[in-house]
Amino acid sequence: MKKKTIFLADMESFYASVEAARNPSLRGKPLVVCGDPELRHGIILAASPEAKAYGIKTGQPAWEAKRMCPWVIFTHPRMQSYINCSMQITRIFEQFTDRVLPYSIDEQFLDLTGMEKIYGPPRQAAAVLMERVWRETGVRCRVGMGENLLQAKMACDRFAKKAADRFFELNSDNYAAYTWSLPVKALFGVGHRMERNFNRIGVRTIGHLAGLSRNMLRRRWGINGEVLWLNAHGIDYSTVDPAAAREQKGIGHMATLPRDYRKQEEIELVLREMTAEVCARVRRQGKIGSTVHLYCKGADFDCPTGFSRQKKLPEPTASPAEVYPMVELLFRKYWDRMPIRAVGISLTGLTVYRQLRLSFDSRYESEEALAATVDMVRERFGKTSLFSASSLKPGAQFLQRAGMIGGHDA
Repeated sequence: MKKKTIFLADMESFYASVEAARNPSLRGKPLVVCGDPELRHGIILAASPEAKAYGIKTGQPAWEAKRMCPWVIFTHPRMQSYINCSMQITRIFEQFTDRVLPYSIDEQFLDLTGMEKIYGPPRQAAAVLMERVWRETGVRCRVGMGENLLQAKMACDRFAKKAADRFFELNSDNYAAYTWSLPVKALFGVGHRMERNFNRIGVRTIGHLAGLSRNMLRRRWGINGEVLWLNAHGIDYSTVDPAAAREQKGIGHMATLPRDYRKQEEIELVLREMTAEVCARVRRQGKIGSTVHLYCKGADFDCPTGFSRQKKLPEPTASPAEVYPMVELLFRKYWDRMPIRAVGISLTGLTVYRQLRLSFDSRYESEEALAATVDMVRERFGKTSLFSASSLKPGAQFLQRAGMIGGHDA
């Protein structure tokens, strides 16, 4: 069987690159994109290579970046611009192949199998692709190549960014030689918790993990353990299927609060608003969800608290009146009464089908009709044209966040 040619194109310092393309005077300067420090959104979302040279990293607070580089340039995020640029890059890639799979706003997979006669050897094709993106958007990208999506991802994340031509290839012949000496946390899919689990049993490198028994890992950590064993060996059976990207498995909303929330009624007010927002987004997709997930993060950085829990709904729905009681139940059960700084809600198990209700309670139909009416009014007159009076209470976030994308200015 012919080996596949899979690219992962990753945009370099994407948000910062878009800002520099818009304002060329920022090129070559230490630039960071971050939210408003006054609203505690002053977290670095992207840093230019020049800013990274000072040790500035994504996720750091703005004050720390200022300490590391006093002359660093701050710019507020413009999320709609980044979305537009990402879509423009997708259209460029679609001129190379119809098999394009956006992985995130700044990463996209391309299947170029069989395209050698058109674009030449993979390294040459990657160079043409990178030049097109740079010329048309002002954004630089790097390309990792593999025989599957995992290999392309590992090649891009671990090696392409260090290569002079921003291209690197992993395949079944060289995968072990290049990756097995890396720390186990460098393997795609290994987070902090899994790294600790592996370290407890003496697994320090990807090679150590690859040497373990596949069956043992499955017995101990289920399907996730087996997948990580496959990843350690460079094995991945997924494909570049553009249709798969259009099938969302869940829709969620997460927010960092403007201050530490200590009062139960204020936290629950925000959760109620977020539930309504998530349900509205699910309805816009013409779907309903079967499982609700609640995430709360504590305010203490030195002693992290919080929880992440989910619960299946009695039946699939996208009605806030049916979803919120489950959110409230999860919150009241797992909240430790400590201050909260971030919350998130998602609805998963999405489907367009609905079983006939066994009850004859007309309340459900009334709730659905009300939600549909609210959607119609907001679609015509704007999101803030109709909202709950509780959103005028202290602690509410609906009006403040109504015009934002991803928690930041559009």
